[in-house]
Amino acid sequence: MVSSSASSEAAARALSPPRRRNSAFLRAMRRNPLGIVGLVIIVFVALVALCAPLIAPYGPTEQVARRLEVPGAAYLLGTDEFGRDILSRVIYGSRISLYVGFVAVGLALVAGGTFGMVAGYFGGRIDTLLMRVVDILFAIPSLVLAIVIAGLLGPSLTNAMIAIGIVYAPIYARLVRGEVLAVRNHLYIESARATGVSDLGLIGRHILPNITAPLIVQTTLMLSTAILAEAALSFLGLGTQPPEPSWGTMLGSGRRYMELTPWVAIAPGIAIAITVLGFNLLGDGLRDALDPRLRGSE
Repeated sequence: MVSSSASSEAAARALSPPRRRNSAFLRAMRRNPLGIVGLVIIVFVALVALCAPLIAPYGPTEQVARRLEVPGAAYLLGTDEFGRDILSRVIYGSRISLYVGFVAVGLALVAGGTFGMVAGYFGGRIDTLLMRVVDILFAIPSLVLAIVIAGLLGPSLTNAMIAIGIVYAPIYARLVRGEVLAVRNHLYIESARATGVSDLGLIGRHILPNITAPLIVQTTLMLSTAILAEAALSFLGLGTQPPEPSWGTMLGSGRRYMELTPWVAIAPGIAIAITVLGFNLLGDGLRDALDPRLRGSE
C-alpha cells in the first residue's frame, strides 16, 4: 500500500498541469529571499560577462599605466605588475569563469548522467562494474585528481575543463543512479513497459522528466565548485594561460605583491567569492522550490 501510494503521488506530479507546477515553483522561490539574492548575483555576473567589451574601460591585455598603480579615479582597482587595468581584467575574467563552469559541468552531467542512467536502469553486472569505476574516482581527492589529469593533458583552458568534467562526473553518476532506482519500479513505469514502450522511450519520456529537479539543483551547486576548481588550476598554472584574464591566474600572479600592493589579488578574490556565493544561494533556493515534500506542505 505504501509503494502504491508513493507511485500514485509520483505519477500525479508527473501528470499535473505545467501551469500549476510553475505557479507552485514561483511561490516557493518568492518565499526564499536568499535564492532571489543568488539569482540577482548570477544575472549581474552574466550581464557583466556579456557586456564586457562595452563596460570595461580598457582591453584585458592592454598596458595602460605604470606598474602597480594605486587605485584611484583613473584606475578604480589599480594596475597589475604589467601596468594592465585590474578592473578591466576582472570584468573579462567573468567570461572565462562562467564559460569554464558551464562547459565543465555540462561534460560532467552528460558523462556522469549516462553512467548513472545505464547503471540504475539495467542493474546487475553493468551496475556493479560502472559503480566500481565511480568508487575508484571517488577514492581520489577531487582537486588532486584534477591536477593529475590537467598535468597529463597539458596546461590549457580546454584541458582544465576536461579535467574538471571528469572529476565531477562521478557525482552525477551516483545521483542519477539513485534517482533512477527510486522511480524505475513505480506503477506508471511498469504500465508503460507493459504497453510495449522501449527502454529508450521509458528513459526519455518517463524516467528522465521525473529526475530533472535534483539534477537542476546539483548543476547549480556544481557550477560554483567548477569555478573554484578552474581558479585553483589556473592559480597553479595548469588552467588558463597568461595573458588571458582568468581570476585564478590573477590570484596566482598577484600573490607575489600581496605585502606591498594587496589590491592586485583582492579584486579577483572578491569576484570569485561573490560568484560562488551567488550560485550556492541560487542552488539552495532551487532545492527548496523544487522539493515536492516542501512544496506539499504549503
